[in-house]
Amino acid sequence: MTDTSATPATASTTSSPVRVRFCPSPTGTPHVGLIRTALFNWAHARHTGGTMVFRVEDTDTQRDSEESYQQLLEALAWLGIDWDEGVETGGPHAPYRQSQRLDIYRDVAAKLLEHGAVYEAYSTPEEVEARHRAAGRDPKLGYDNYDRDLTEGQVAAYRAEGREPVLRLRMPDEDIVVHDMIRGEIVFRAGSIPDYVVVRANGQPLYTLTNPVDDALMGITHVLRGEDLLSSTPRQIALFRVLVEIGLATSVPEYGHLPYVMGEGNKKLSKRDPESSLFHLKDSGFVPEGLLNYLALLGWSLSADEDVFTVEQLVEHFDVHDVLANPARFDLKKATAINGTHVRRLAPEDFRDRLVPYLQAGGVLGETLDERQQEILDRAAPLVQERMNLLGEAPELLSFLFAADDEIEVADDARKQLKDSAGDVLQAALAALEPLEDWSAGALETALREAIVDGLGIKPRLAFGPVRTAVSGRRISPPLFESLEILGKDSSLNRLRALAAQLG
Repeated sequence: MTDTSATPATASTTSSPVRVRFCPSPTGTPHVGLIRTALFNWAHARHTGGTMVFRVEDTDTQRDSEESYQQLLEALAWLGIDWDEGVETGGPHAPYRQSQRLDIYRDVAAKLLEHGAVYEAYSTPEEVEARHRAAGRDPKLGYDNYDRDLTEGQVAAYRAEGREPVLRLRMPDEDIVVHDMIRGEIVFRAGSIPDYVVVRANGQPLYTLTNPVDDALMGITHVLRGEDLLSSTPRQIALFRVLVEIGLATSVPEYGHLPYVMGEGNKKLSKRDPESSLFHLKDSGFVPEGLLNYLALLGWSLSADEDVFTVEQLVEHFDVHDVLANPARFDLKKATAINGTHVRRLAPEDFRDRLVPYLQAGGVLGETLDERQQEILDRAAPLVQERMNLLGEAPELLSFLFAADDEIEVADDARKQLKDSAGDVLQAALAALEPLEDWSAGALETALREAIVDGLGIKPRLAFGPVRTAVSGRRISPPLFESLEILGKDSSLNRLRALAAQLG
């Protein structure tokens, strides 16, 4: 366990190495805003050659869960966001879970009380409101700093009533200026922030204490976090200054507050929005390369006309001072399009292998592939790589190649597209294909063009729709002639005959 009396780790100076941290609470499933924060911290550390610390703020026993913690680990591992110190990795400032650092916080709180930076406060919320009303002020103004200078007699009287005090930090009587790396200078006026609670009456330390204390003891130099936490920054700076005074920190970190991520209708993206769930995006078929690319665009860009880039390019060019302060909107269509570009950039074998879990999840493939299934996948994957934006499209596109002939069901939209001539087209196709010995895509295309386009006079754009529907059950499929070649002659003819029979 870290000894808070030891010399603190190096803190922020222009010459000291960058140390950033990602410190989520393990509640719920990982969401886009949280992972964007992790990504920007990671990119800043990797760009500067600094250190990424991953600690977990798990002191809220009512909301925190081990399941959420494991999901965080899974999410970061999937995206390739690693860390140099922290949970699962260890390091010189262990432990990295706040629930295991309670002795440290008690020790620091005692030092702050002895130093006079915090004081015991006994006022109840009702008493604070009553004092505001008596003075003609808004009763909801919040704490009025009443307990700052209680006499010994007042303290004795409160204790005699059985009251247990909270500990409050004594805010400075001067402006607090935040030199935000993203937003520039922000001034919080003296007196605008009341003394705030750092330890509950039951002795439990609050985030307002644990977060800055951990930053101090772990030598964090740059704090990159969401804009929603900006209002707490002057409180953290005030505490940090005291931690410097008592020797637990050497300086105050630099702060940068990342822009909100907005959803549809320019509302802040909610954890309940499906597109905000990282695992929902993963399950729909995002690849890590594509999602990381798009998450980086939520506040940053490589250049004005370059939306698609690699993780390596992100690391090379990322500068937190280039992050925009304006809210960023999560555009699922744009994210999907960018993901499609990364899908098409995958090596063919890599793309093929990444399809397998989605085909298994869609019930197309079982846990293991037999030789025929492996052959179909090897031959089909190149046909769809240029057509897919999400790997989750694979079951819809490819299931007909793995299905038994009698399992093909024609989708409603495909059936509605069939013209009155569909029966004639299928009969012509059967007549052309039944005697065919060369079952290759080129030979199939030649035979079908001669039979349908030339023989029946149907325009090429419409000629092969019934054949596609018969073999796949879909209106849209991978390239038709290559699909027929993969299916083989027997299956192809069986499917053509089946739909022809249905159409009479």
